[in-house]
Amino acid sequence: MRYLHTMLRVRNLDVALKFYQDALGLKEVRRIENEKGRFTLVFLCSADDLEALKQQPPTRGAPLVELTYNWDEETYGEDRFFGHLAYEVDDIYATCEKLMKAGVTINRPPRDGNMAFVRSPDLHSIELLQKGEPKPPLEPWASMPNTGHW
Repeated sequence: MRYLHTMLRVRNLDVALKFYQDALGLKEVRRIENEKGRFTLVFLCSADDLEALKQQPPTRGAPLVELTYNWDEETYGEDRFFGHLAYEVDDIYATCEKLMKAGVTINRPPRDGNMAFVRSPDLHSIELLQKGEPKPPLEPWASMPNTGHW
């Protein structure tokens, strides 16, 4: 078996793309509009995975995030059966600062220099992990409290 993607249902595709593309920096690599089924699928990957993705079949690339937008109103609630997406980042502090400037709440700040959590507009948890060794604790992160849950 080979990991392909994680599918996430989103309530507003434009708002979700603003988060995943503009704030997190993922790139759209494929889009499917299904008139009969009344849904849109948008597949995204990290910039670091773009070259590897080009070497794979176009319909089975990995690793990807699939955003599923159903055109008709649906209520999903806040089901916790989904865990989280995890991304490795070059600089946990710079990444969290960039996200905060984009209006994203840092739910679990990187107090340990290694791990942080944020949530998408649709309340999906995103784990950010420092690439390599953890960074030394640094303010304001070291004393920043949690916000909400993740």
